[in-house]
Amino acid sequence: MKNVLFLCTGNSARSILAEAILNRDGLGRFRAYSAGSQPSGALNPHVLEFLQANRFPCESARSKSWEEFAVPDAPPMDFVFTVCDQAAGETCPVWPGQPMTAHWGVDDPAAYRNDPEKARRVVREVYHILQRRISIFTSLPLDKLEHLALQRQLNDIGKQ
Repeated sequence: MKNVLFLCTGNSARSILAEAILNRDGLGRFRAYSAGSQPSGALNPHVLEFLQANRFPCESARSKSWEEFAVPDAPPMDFVFTVCDQAAGETCPVWPGQPMTAHWGVDDPAAYRNDPEKARRVVREVYHILQRRISIFTSLPLDKLEHLALQRQLNDIGKQ
């Protein structure tokens, strides 16, 4: 079982979606987590609405700090993916340590909180982008790829 941490700034939307997708589609090979460098403390209501409408388990979903995963008894991470949108000028958190990392930036639904229809549309778009990237990731032959080849694949997924 490989542990994967999805990081963004607020841990209210994008990383929550990615965590839900990988935990559903990880086929028992992956355990996903999410966190934020500056957690908002609440889930984006449009993301929660989307997850519930699409029958994702979300009882345990919550906005939390990445510090929860930096303590000695936290699960060791094999992969850490940032999903913040550098193109929008966001500062993405940097994860210290040895896990493989890549940037898979996507638009932030929270940026549209004053336009609920646009926010819902962005949630759907972000979901489809992340679902496609996670599908590619879960299909990689992780045990057969050399470290540098795997890193290249992870980086390429973020450009999809």
